[in-house]
Amino acid sequence: MGLLIAQMRLAQINSYRSDLEYQIQLISTTKLDLSSQINDIVGYGSDMDPDSPEMKALEKRKERLYQAEKALDQKLQRLQTQLQMIDAEEQSVKQQLQNSIQRSFGQ
Repeated sequence: MGLLIAQMRLAQINSYRSDLEYQIQLISTTKLDLSSQINDIVGYGSDMDPDSPEMKALEKRKERLYQAEKALDQKLQRLQTQLQMIDAEEQSVKQQLQNSIQRSFGQ
């Protein structure tokens, strides 16, 4: 791999890494919001009759929030795996770049 191509690939990797990290941050923030909403529902429901229609509606809402949180967990795991792959690729490209520099300029 030539020097220019390796430098371009590193720039592309860094850009992709930034995108992944941003998405991970957004998901983490959303998960915190969901957890807060779930805790609020649990707090509201503690004073209600378990058989009341309001309590059943709260339980349904809580279940939907848990489902959303689970989906976010899966997406977060996928993004973290992609981030690990990018780290490995970055190390490979850096090694190739170092080898190209050594072949081109010296020893």
